[in-house]
Amino acid sequence: MPKVGYIAILGRPNAGKSTFINALIGEKVSAISPRPQTTQRSVTAIYTDSKKEVQMIFLDTPGIHEVEKNSLKTSPNINERINAEAFASLREADVILRLIDPTRPQGIEDERIDTVLSFINKPIIRVETKQDLTKSYPGKNIDFKINSISQENFEPLLEKISELLLEGPYLYDEDYYTDQPIDFRISEIIREQLFAELGEEIPYASYVEIANVDNGDILSIQAYIHTETESQKKILIGKNGSKIQEIGTKSRLILEGIFGKKVFLGLRVKVDKNWRKNQKILEKLFPKR
Repeated sequence: MPKVGYIAILGRPNAGKSTFINALIGEKVSAISPRPQTTQRSVTAIYTDSKKEVQMIFLDTPGIHEVEKNSLKTSPNINERINAEAFASLREADVILRLIDPTRPQGIEDERIDTVLSFINKPIIRVETKQDLTKSYPGKNIDFKINSISQENFEPLLEKISELLLEGPYLYDEDYYTDQPIDFRISEIIREQLFAELGEEIPYASYVEIANVDNGDILSIQAYIHTETESQKKILIGKNGSKIQEIGTKSRLILEGIFGKKVFLGLRVKVDKNWRKNQKILEKLFPKR
């Protein structure tokens, strides 16, 4: 009988959670950028090793974070929802991977995570990431040290996780590597490019709406980027439409790599003032689990 179970990956922003997932699965499952809160909802990644008869369903959670007062990066509503999304994964998990970033000093966010985990009666594996970088602040009580670039120590980590899982039938077909809806995957890729191409403020003041998807021989997508002010809209569009075209082109190329077909991506920008206070929009962006 196979070993099967859910593994929640928990850590502060930019601890290497999404990088680990993408390296392990060998596909672009989670959006990545150096900026915190690139991941705002838990992302499911499915790792199946048919030879060893194991299926691990990883929950790549948003980084647990504290927000500075008067920060432009988020609002209390969004901050609470992002953290709630991460902690909700603990209820589903059979095993928890606690990722520690050794390139930065431990802070309030780490203390909050460890306090929550102290009340969790589930196996917790402490993993130090970014072994390819200078480790100025090594973690304590580390079980594994991994390098997601070279996949160093992935195998012993997976073996340990497998030991902790229970026997049961596969929950997904062996060729599945995520169960994300296509709309969500598309919006995450576009969001990733917003973080890559724009400054500190605009990505946090924007959200992506997928208006229409026609998944035929060509994947045809109409999407809207909503932002809060006309000035943000002008920056996002750029001179003669150069910035929105760049975001669209880079998103399209990534999507073509993911879906293996030609992609038509129509991008438009709308102003939606005070959307971060609109409960209907927030409920759509962060559905209850």
